[in-house]
Amino acid sequence: MNRAFNRKKDKSWMHTPEALAKHYIPYNVKFLGNTEVEAPKGTEVVKDAVRKLKFQRHIKKSEGHKTPKVELQISIYGVKILDLKTKDVLYNCQLHRISFCADDKTDKRIFTFICKDSESNKHLCFVFDSEKCAEEITLTIGQAFDLAYKKFLESGGKDVETRKQIGTLQKRIQELETENSELKQQLQDLEEQLMISHEPPAGSMSMKPPLSTDVFDMVPFSPATPLVPTPASNGCPPPPPTTLPPDIRKDLFGAEPFDPFTCGSADFPPDIQSKLDEMQEGFKMGLTLEGAVFSLDPLDSRC
Repeated sequence: MNRAFNRKKDKSWMHTPEALAKHYIPYNVKFLGNTEVEAPKGTEVVKDAVRKLKFQRHIKKSEGHKTPKVELQISIYGVKILDLKTKDVLYNCQLHRISFCADDKTDKRIFTFICKDSESNKHLCFVFDSEKCAEEITLTIGQAFDLAYKKFLESGGKDVETRKQIGTLQKRIQELETENSELKQQLQDLEEQLMISHEPPAGSMSMKPPLSTDVFDMVPFSPATPLVPTPASNGCPPPPPTTLPPDIRKDLFGAEPFDPFTCGSADFPPDIQSKLDEMQEGFKMGLTLEGAVFSLDPLDSRC
């Protein structure tokens, strides 16, 4: 292993200070993973981590899993590990937490660095695979350390505290974004459950079929339909309807038809009954006279 921080004096940096101070240097590499180590630095510590992660990656590759590709963004503030497709930040390793960085001379594709986790305070070794840029990436991280240290001396140590505060705020922002996405998902699940609870069960039918209506949107009247008695406002049930013999004819309104000539004498007062008798006699006489005129008229062609 070659530790980038103890570079030779004749080794020149590969990037301008402005590129690392104001921007970042990107690299596309394969991410073998990270594992916890017992010490924050050491060549043997890194070698053990590389062997362990290579073995795990070999097993996953035999199962059909490909090694994920990531983008490294190296600056004086740290090393960000992003998903190559979605550009989501997977890890944000602040520079002051990185304690060791090296590339493997036996396998020039492998480079590593050890970073202290901000939550668990454990030391994690990150291992990467790059076909051509392993040594260059290691030197770029070393140059970022050199520039960050110079800036620390110029600012009197204030810049380190500022970076710590910025890192804490960035971490809090990521936590809030994760919490916000979880709350949105819970809200969506509740809305779906509410919609399902209001839907009628499949195959269910309404208890009362809709009544057919006429052109005025009214239920048609049928005399044969029995009327349902409604309870009185005082809560007492209505009196039972009076039943009539079936042989008595009734009109449309349920009343017996009136015939003044079929009524008995006892049905009317005497004066009214006498008038009715006179009207009946006059009606009969008129029929008789009409028949006589019809039969005695010599000009009538019907005779």
